[in-house]
Amino acid sequence: MNNAVKIELGRRYRFSASHRLHSPHLSEEENCRVYGKCNNPYGHGHNYVVEVSLSGDVDPATGMIANLADLDAFVQREVLEEFDHKSLNEDVPAFREKVPTTENLCMEIFQRLKNFPTAKLERVRVEETGKNSFEYAGDNQEGNRP
Repeated sequence: MNNAVKIELGRRYRFSASHRLHSPHLSEEENCRVYGKCNNPYGHGHNYVVEVSLSGDVDPATGMIANLADLDAFVQREVLEEFDHKSLNEDVPAFREKVPTTENLCMEIFQRLKNFPTAKLERVRVEETGKNSFEYAGDNQEGNRP
């Protein structure tokens, strides 16, 4: 039996990005009706807040489940460098064929972070505005590690 203490870590990050909500599967009229002002042809921006939740055993030597510097570097490389001050539609290949809703953004960030090596990614929460936030915990926990 494993007597290690299991704990969850939450860490917040911020980035700014623009997007246009527009689906090629909908007519112009449907896009305007479904997405409203978010269908503006010139796009619009948000200051996103991303919360990453990880779990794992507390290492008896370090007293941590994950080194925050390692986590910060991983998130910087996998998410912030790719999304910060970018047009999600134009600069992020994942959104060239997918509408960059915050739901889809949340799932994309989860996919990018699920392979963090020292702790299990539990969920990703993305706050788009003070009124809107989205949370994703993977499909059937996707066999997240460790």
